[in-house]
Amino acid sequence: MVQAAEELSATIKLLHRRGWCDGTGGNFSVVASREPLRLLMAPSGVDKGSVQPEDLIEVNSSGDVIRGVGKASAETLLHLRIIHCCRAGAVLHTHSLSGTLLSRTELDKGSVTLEGWEMLKGIKGVTTHNTRVNVPIIANSQDLQTLSEAAAGRMSEAPHGLLVSGHGLYAWGDDLREARRHTEILEFLLELTWRQSLLGSHS
Repeated sequence: MVQAAEELSATIKLLHRRGWCDGTGGNFSVVASREPLRLLMAPSGVDKGSVQPEDLIEVNSSGDVIRGVGKASAETLLHLRIIHCCRAGAVLHTHSLSGTLLSRTELDKGSVTLEGWEMLKGIKGVTTHNTRVNVPIIANSQDLQTLSEAAAGRMSEAPHGLLVSGHGLYAWGDDLREARRHTEILEFLLELTWRQSLLGSHS
């Protein structure tokens, strides 16, 4: 548990330094145990750049805080749904400029297409740049049950990540290291896509 807390704290600080969870933005979890299900999470409403291992809270399968001080994120239910549907070991939610913007401007299309880039090979299961993946976009909702159900309906097609409109990226992996890699890869490709659209290039 101590090592997991240290690794999650370090990951949150890294993502903050990248500008992907400014201020109190973002929420992050790692599975501490499966039976019973326990998540380590950053508490809601804290500066993500200064979260220490001892600041993390432990949450059960109902989203209730069972250890630590602070409230669980309102989006804990979505973390739990991703973990259940994908057997994920960690879920990382970022608020980058490119991910947040594309998730709104491309909502009518239902996804953001990433195609032909070498960095795609950083996504689990992708072995060549000569491929296309579609990152699903779901409409945002303050009803977390509705949001979680919408996400669950798109997870089977998701490349270990999906976008919530106007809200940013959720990425996951079998463990924290893989979830961080998927976050970095998808954020890179989303920024690439955004900048490419600014250039008016389709090469």
